[in-house]
Amino acid sequence: MTVFNAVIFKPLFHGCGDPTNKPVLSRVVGGEDAQPNSWPWQISLQVARDGSWFHTCGGSLIDQRWVITAAHCISSKNIYRVALGKHVLSASEEGSMFVDVEKTFTHENYSYDIALVKLAEPVPLTDKIELGCIPPAESILVNNYSCYISGWGLLQAGGSVSDVLQQALLPVVDYPTCSLLTWWGPFVKESMVCAGGDGVVSGCNGDSGGPLNCQNAEGAWEVHGIVSFGSALCSHKNKPTVFTRVSSSSLCSLFNLALNV
Repeated sequence: MTVFNAVIFKPLFHGCGDPTNKPVLSRVVGGEDAQPNSWPWQISLQVARDGSWFHTCGGSLIDQRWVITAAHCISSKNIYRVALGKHVLSASEEGSMFVDVEKTFTHENYSYDIALVKLAEPVPLTDKIELGCIPPAESILVNNYSCYISGWGLLQAGGSVSDVLQQALLPVVDYPTCSLLTWWGPFVKESMVCAGGDGVVSGCNGDSGGPLNCQNAEGAWEVHGIVSFGSALCSHKNKPTVFTRVSSSSLCSLFNLALNV
């Protein structure tokens, strides 16, 4: 715990969560194209296959050398790289870059769907590549708190992956509600956070590992969640997207493991 707080938390609370290109926040129903580079900590985790690279999951840059994503996105059989500063995945974009992955770490407790990705080299911070903030330890968002999911996931169940970064408003659903049997019941733990559930907007395949972006009282954006699971239909009434809660102790213990290997 001491190593984690001293080495990692300190830089994350300075110069994070304040994008140069501000997000255009909308309350329209359904996802929409994000303002380019308005979620500059959003990364695309890409896997090598048959000589090409393919988007597999999202993630968040929280340090110049570290990305957080979902553990279920990581397999020892795969070779990964991280795309940063991207808006349109298929386009050659000025200011974007691709960085090899040095090592990945997953939590020893598989009920925590969280992984750390160590980049092969520190990335320069620019107006297109910036850090997301980590929320204070054990902070819990109140019911209906406005947050935004971002990612390149499927636009609908069975559909195609979006080439353009999407964003959508997902209000938080508190644990007492999300754990009701008519919602997610025992599948949801207190180490998770739920958001959405209106049957219209949700995360979908390809959004896994990406952030739940929530603005704090000082105006900084914090990554409160890592997309973990949702309905197979993507959008289903009373089945909100479920995220690993970043403020839980799981991230702290995982960083301690990574820094001591």
